[in-house]
Amino acid sequence: MPLSQISGNLLPRGNRAIRQLVENRTLYESHGVDLAIYDTYQQADAVQLDAEQVLYCAMVSGKKILHANHDYCAEFLPHQSYVMQPGEQVYIDFPEATTEQPTTCLTLAFSQERLQQMAEQLQRVAPVEAQPGWQNLAQTQLHVCHSAATQQLLNRIVNAFVLKDHDRDLVLNFGVNELILRLVRQYGQQTLLELAHIDPQRNALTAVLDYIESNLHQPISIETLCSTACMSRSKLYQQFAVLADCSPMEYIQQRRLHRAKQLLAEGQSVTQAFLSTGFVNAGHFCRRFQQRFGITPSQYAGVNQRPTLIS
Repeated sequence: MPLSQISGNLLPRGNRAIRQLVENRTLYESHGVDLAIYDTYQQADAVQLDAEQVLYCAMVSGKKILHANHDYCAEFLPHQSYVMQPGEQVYIDFPEATTEQPTTCLTLAFSQERLQQMAEQLQRVAPVEAQPGWQNLAQTQLHVCHSAATQQLLNRIVNAFVLKDHDRDLVLNFGVNELILRLVRQYGQQTLLELAHIDPQRNALTAVLDYIESNLHQPISIETLCSTACMSRSKLYQQFAVLADCSPMEYIQQRRLHRAKQLLAEGQSVTQAFLSTGFVNAGHFCRRFQQRFGITPSQYAGVNQRPTLIS
């Protein structure tokens, strides 16, 4: 399956008039949220994008290079999300866009207050012992790989806009809130992982996360995690449910998959990647990888067999 099909073909280009070859924008508006689909049909450099509200960007097909504040420079690929804050500017290169294989991206714009309210609500109803500072997401640059579940959520949101679903307003309201919740949780994970790398003994959760990151290549037991965190089994499960919306063992699987994805991008074979990340069954690894990222390990390795950007 080529990367351009990951979105489930929910963005047929025939429905979008071509008015310009670079960042051709089709705009949909509803329920206080703006959806824009951008198609680019030729190579281009340093195309400016400005954010007036919080701007959630997700790649659909092709490849971009993002240039942002503080000399940030990175590839932007399908199954990745990038969040821009109000007033932020990015400059985008399109190294591979053609008429036959355009680069396509979607953006969802919503208010900073909506993001802040969701972060504050999460902190009230589901505080994490290590306090990742959910509310700080509103001032944070976030560029992450999103899961197949998030991709499916984006598909539902896009369908509600494009197909003019009768329940569109409800779908959009619940869908955008769920998307924001996923962003907030992902920011919390990223923040705690950074803290765990800098100061593993800062608190119980950073100690656990550091232990997991250091031992992805071997079996990890719940008993060991409880001992590392000095937590009961039920307390450990409760903290992971809030932080990652999953059990500790599911979180470990997710981290192994992300590590394997990184190793594949660095040029390791599929066999090397799954053995280096604690998987013992290649079939199970391939199924979980595709569920998580919407593409098989072999397909992902093939996509990344090209020169990488050095910033």
